[in-house]
Amino acid sequence: MSEGQSSARAPADRPLLSLTLASMMEGVHAHSGAVYLLAPDRPVLEMAVMAGLPRAFAAPWERVGLSAPVPVSDAVRERRLVWVGDEEEMARRYPRIAMVLPYPFALAALPVATAARAYGAVFVTWPGARPQELSDRERDHLTAVCDRLAAQLEQAAEQSLPLAPEPDLLVTPSAGGAAGTPGSVEAARMVSRLPYGLCSLDLHGRIGFANAAASELLGVPVNRLLGTPMWASVPWLNDPVYEDRYRAALFGQHVTSFVALRPPDEWLSFRLYPSSTGLSVRISRARAVREMNREAPQPARGQPRLVTITQVLGLAGALTEAVGVRDVVQLVADEIAPAVGSQGLVVLGSRAGRLRVLGHRGYADARVVERFDGMPLSEPIPGSQVLRSGVPAFFESREEVERLYPALLVNPSEFAAWAYLPLIASGRPVGTCVLSYAAPHRFATEERAMLTNLAGLIAQALERALLYDAKHRLAHGLQEALLPHTLPSLAGIEAAARYLPATRGMEIGGDFYDLVPVQGMAAAVIGDVQGHNVTAAGLMGQVRTAVRAYTAVGQAPEEVMRSTNRLLLDLGSDLFTSCLYLRLDPARGRAVLSRAGHPPPLLRGPDGRVRVLDLAGGPLLGIDGSAAYPSTEVGLSPGSLLVLYTDGLVESPGTDFEDAVAGLCRRLTDLGDLPLDDLADALVRHGADAENRLDDIALLLLRALPDG
Repeated sequence: MSEGQSSARAPADRPLLSLTLASMMEGVHAHSGAVYLLAPDRPVLEMAVMAGLPRAFAAPWERVGLSAPVPVSDAVRERRLVWVGDEEEMARRYPRIAMVLPYPFALAALPVATAARAYGAVFVTWPGARPQELSDRERDHLTAVCDRLAAQLEQAAEQSLPLAPEPDLLVTPSAGGAAGTPGSVEAARMVSRLPYGLCSLDLHGRIGFANAAASELLGVPVNRLLGTPMWASVPWLNDPVYEDRYRAALFGQHVTSFVALRPPDEWLSFRLYPSSTGLSVRISRARAVREMNREAPQPARGQPRLVTITQVLGLAGALTEAVGVRDVVQLVADEIAPAVGSQGLVVLGSRAGRLRVLGHRGYADARVVERFDGMPLSEPIPGSQVLRSGVPAFFESREEVERLYPALLVNPSEFAAWAYLPLIASGRPVGTCVLSYAAPHRFATEERAMLTNLAGLIAQALERALLYDAKHRLAHGLQEALLPHTLPSLAGIEAAARYLPATRGMEIGGDFYDLVPVQGMAAAVIGDVQGHNVTAAGLMGQVRTAVRAYTAVGQAPEEVMRSTNRLLLDLGSDLFTSCLYLRLDPARGRAVLSRAGHPPPLLRGPDGRVRVLDLAGGPLLGIDGSAAYPSTEVGLSPGSLLVLYTDGLVESPGTDFEDAVAGLCRRLTDLGDLPLDDLADALVRHGADAENRLDDIALLLLRALPDG
């Protein structure tokens, strides 16, 4: 095999990405890094290999869109090296990254691309203690390695050589010698004799070694410590604050420390020494802290802890599923308020210069909150001031808030501390989230920052929810205006109708029905405009109006359908409509029907037998301007019942249409003698009970009455 052939096969034969990343990091003494590959079928960068840190550190960015405001996406879109020199610059240019990784570090991101095609991107990071500028040597090395990788990926693509999955580069801490050698045994004996605790943690935070002193200080046997993260195996260390210190030490590669209270009254000091393979932790008694806190009140049981990064990501995901304002309020009350130790919640908005209470939870007397609804935004109360200014306000005691806002002395709530958080989305305040606490509460700097960041997530969800609710009100108002409020009383005909919206999306659609008196007879129509949105509802109104107009001028059923079809084509709509139109003549006992791609009507005779009227017809309205819609005449003796419906009544996932129609026939056979309103309710009840009704339901029942 030639050298060229060997080089071409390299991507399939060896871990190309891992070796490239290792070479890149070694050449510039970087601490961590990752290689992304561009997905073949969509503009998404997917992390292929990460080195130096657990992948959990970069979990929010394992898959990122090319349009996302993150360095690797910018590098690919703009085909250039992106350099972020410190945490201050990161907070300014990429605030979402800074919120999740608030540590001192520098980052470089580069595209992996040839002149013709982009294949992905690479980022590498350094701890904060490095020059803020990238040197020419470092820049040249990073660029050369990325160019070489792009050329190899291009060669592999040309020869259809796949890239095999590669493991992340996480170095396992060395034991310092082969197990059982005199050196390693003596080292273990020496560590076991130390008067302070000593643990080693790998990059995932798992304990690989703990001496007897560490076990004694932590109060957990060594065999229960090994292989577990310290905050998982030691219950009183299960606090995000302590986990964050581990992350800070590992990511920033600098020594960090903290003190923690081992119940009931023993304070311990933890000092974390990072390396590229993990952490060494020194544990000792913090006697000075113990003396200083001897007379201080002990932390309250159940003291709220800072929300973890994992919780933040989970909350963000849950908020994206909230649809309306009520959903947002419920989610904040169920998920966020308990996580931060709050017992009460109020979400405020504004409309027409006045405060609006969008929702509240946890207040024994609702009037305490609802008195603010409709209050002018100029009123000197914290809810309106925070909403106007966009600046959060924290009140650690009742005395503090009542001193600053005497108006709140009237009808005070049962709570004793409050956090007023502005909800800012798209650069403007959309509301205020008020978290209420049952007891006085000190808001530390870290907690204030965390609550403010959470408010940003809530704001985005609330903005979407407010827009959805506004569209929802508009859509329902439109649909109510377009459907008949009541059916007319007609000689010889008894009628009943029902309409149910879909339970997904805007809960509005294009299903419609109508009943119109015509010179001693009656015309009825039922139809379904494609879609479930305001556009479909608007077109439905035009179709219904057109049918009424063509009926009024005396057109026959087939002519009404042809005229409506031409109208839809003239309107240039890209939505199609199914329709069933009929002219009823109860005095002569007949009905003339014309159908355009609509489900067949059902006819129940006076003897209770039900048959499907398989009518001739034409295509959906709005497709073919030359289409014909032939009419069919059927007998309608007294006591006969016509059932007109849209496909939402019978269609459901996994059910054959003919089987569903047969089921409707059976229900009609059994229930057809009920009063018409009761029958209408019974026929739509199975659709009304569906949790995820995908389509609207319209139903029109027409019964021929006996003479006299």
